[in-house]
Amino acid sequence: MKILVVGGGGREHALCWKLSQSPKVEKILCAPGNGGTAQIGENIPVKDDDIPGLVALAKREAVDLVVAGPELPLVLGLANALAGEHIPCFGPSAYAANLEGSKAFSKNVMAEAGVPTSPFRVFDEYEPAVAFIKEKGAPIVVKADGLAAGKGVVVAATVEEALDAVHDMMVKKSFGSAGKRVVVEETLKGEEASFIAFCDGTHYALLPSSQDHKAVYEGDTGPNTGGMGAYSPAPILPEEKYAETAEMCIRPILRHLAAKGEPFKGILYAGLMYTENGPSVLEYNVRFGDPECQPLLMRLTTDLVDVMLACIDGTLDQIEVTSTPQTACGVVMAAKGYPGSYPKGMAITGLDQADALPGVKVFQAGTRLEDGRVVSSGGRILCVTALGDTLRDAQKRAYEAVEKIHYENSYYRRDIAEKGLKRLG
Repeated sequence: MKILVVGGGGREHALCWKLSQSPKVEKILCAPGNGGTAQIGENIPVKDDDIPGLVALAKREAVDLVVAGPELPLVLGLANALAGEHIPCFGPSAYAANLEGSKAFSKNVMAEAGVPTSPFRVFDEYEPAVAFIKEKGAPIVVKADGLAAGKGVVVAATVEEALDAVHDMMVKKSFGSAGKRVVVEETLKGEEASFIAFCDGTHYALLPSSQDHKAVYEGDTGPNTGGMGAYSPAPILPEEKYAETAEMCIRPILRHLAAKGEPFKGILYAGLMYTENGPSVLEYNVRFGDPECQPLLMRLTTDLVDVMLACIDGTLDQIEVTSTPQTACGVVMAAKGYPGSYPKGMAITGLDQADALPGVKVFQAGTRLEDGRVVSSGGRILCVTALGDTLRDAQKRAYEAVEKIHYENSYYRRDIAEKGLKRLG
């Protein structure tokens, strides 16, 4: 098989790495890819939002399967466009991808499907949103409806902060068309977990629980990022709770979308908040999380190609999706200054030494190959991931590997997985 992976982050390096382990795979293309994917297959300079370009590439190269890494191409209709050319795509239709592409759509689907989520209102006009916020008070959450590169959510501690957020989104149009509509909802307090399932429109196969670390600094302080590290499993969602949790947040969505004639095929990711009243769904994503993808694929023991094809064919119930009982921990190495402005072009050394450690894999994100060297090209540069028999063991191995890697202006959190270790006691 020839497979095209769309995207260029750490998630896509992990997908290429895992897919390359299948005996069915002869060649992997990645568009646009990064320094890590270039060492597994061939990078093609087509952007992930160029749907006609991606379809043309898939046709020209006669690929057997397209795997969409990020959400943007799915929301823009990549799966639909490929279906029109009879090219299999792992990922949902544009309609189903609105679970991530539109926060209003997602919240309305949750309400219709009976999925527990925080009370909310959707606003298309500025003044009614302002009046509602003044009436409800703070803390309160304001979300731009559309995709805003992970930056369109404000958890406002004061009414003034919430009003500023609405003004930024709806009047100043800081997020462009993504902020034409806003969702205002009650704040949920608690601990988060990620719960991810493969779906074939009717059936689902669960991956182990995981937990992302969004804040840039230790102790979950500072601005939110794309993710500074992740580990799996997350003790807050133990294995004995998986089936019950899936019946709460995965099956109702599959049933609801199937009833609308828009079956969900691909990855369904439920972002959960564990409040004092039990779990509630914060959001849905329609792709692997990054960096949750890296620890989860380190643990996956089933051939990923088989799973993806079963999702496309509607035969997921005929496959057993298994993961190693080992724990995995991934630490993101970033550039100093991220998620604000940061330097690029730093030469990275020690990757081979880190990769050579037992149970360790370094996934590249914001990197490129330059004259045979790996140099930085983004804010999140690497995700150093390790397997271990216990969470403490996996964490120790990951940080030992981090110490082997060097580049100027390096930054990483030193407390990834501490929340899980604290819960384990």
